Amino acid sequence: MLGGNVFGKNFVLVSFGESHGKCIGAVVDGCPAGLELSEEDVQRELDRRRPGGGGISTSRVEMDKVEILSGVFDGYTTGAPICMIVWNTDVDSSVYYEIKDKPRPGHADYTARVRYGGFNDFRGGGRFSGRVTVSLVMGGAVAKKVLEEVLGVRVEAYTIKIGGVSAPEVSDEGIAERYGNPVRCPDPDAAARMVKVIEKARSQGDSVGGVVECRVTGLPPGVGNPIFNSLEGDLSKALFSIPAVKAVEFGSGVKAADMWGSSHNDPFRLEDGKVVTESNNAGGILGGISTGMPIKCRVTFKPTPSISKPQKTVDLSRMEEVFIRVKGRHDPCIVPRAVPVVEAVVSMVLVDHAITLGLIPPVLRR
Repeated sequence: MLGGNVFGKNFVLVSFGESHGKCIGAVVDGCPAGLELSEEDVQRELDRRRPGGGGISTSRVEMDKVEILSGVFDGYTTGAPICMIVWNTDVDSSVYYEIKDKPRPGHADYTARVRYGGFNDFRGGGRFSGRVTVSLVMGGAVAKKVLEEVLGVRVEAYTIKIGGVSAPEVSDEGIAERYGNPVRCPDPDAAARMVKVIEKARSQGDSVGGVVECRVTGLPPGVGNPIFNSLEGDLSKALFSIPAVKAVEFGSGVKAADMWGSSHNDPFRLEDGKVVTESNNAGGILGGISTGMPIKCRVTFKPTPSISKPQKTVDLSRMEEVFIRVKGRHDPCIVPRAVPVVEAVVSMVLVDHAITLGLIPPVLRR
């Protein structure tokens, strides 16, 4: 019986480890042999996931230094499973023992306890912590490199909304510089206002959520399947594997409900001998299959549930209603750190589909 820790069909990720356990790890199976891959390639993506500093992120400081244990020889993937780990080094579990019988509102403490009969590792949320996204980023780093080197596909995510502050229409230049500010927003003015909102929430013992947008360019038409294995469906399922995701939409998304068909449809035309569309309300996918236009999706994250304001809960050891004030080190907004995670997850789904269609061979030639 699988427990929900395996992703993919051809490009497979096995995720393991807990927030306060010894390590977080990833095993990637199905990566083609002959891909030039180093620990630096994976480290670059992990560094993007680390806290942005200042008053907008957690005080937990993990170096997240990756070690590749197998699957790479003389700088190239061998076709064997790639095992990668990151050691947890800055762990303080004391506060979690104090509240182990008092589930934190908004967290999976209660549902995990019921599901696993109390045997689950509750420290820092265990397998239900945002810490486990380290494994997604490690697997995504491999997938991202396959996409870029074999198909010329680029996957770029960025913050477009935090706590009610939205970025205007983003530019290519802004996207290229998105990691130059702590919130990973392509618009510097909006980024500054987002930082202020996060700082205000933290000062009040609260938190805020937001939206990450992801753009995929270079993917050819014809990738995906209809009905149950649609590209949208698989992307959505994978994106919902990221803790705190509450909504996923493509193209015009929920705005489609307010549009007429004549304005929502994307007219086809020819451009340099290729079929393209004049608009992209479909978000680059029709019938579960890529159109060749940029895939664009938006991922909504809820506010961080760990806040210092008093909240109602139940003491499960005494079955009494009580109040809880969550201690520990938590991000007042997880959106900035989720940007590379979204990129990673989208990349893995695209590689999985591309391998299915034979667009990525089992052995890459020098």
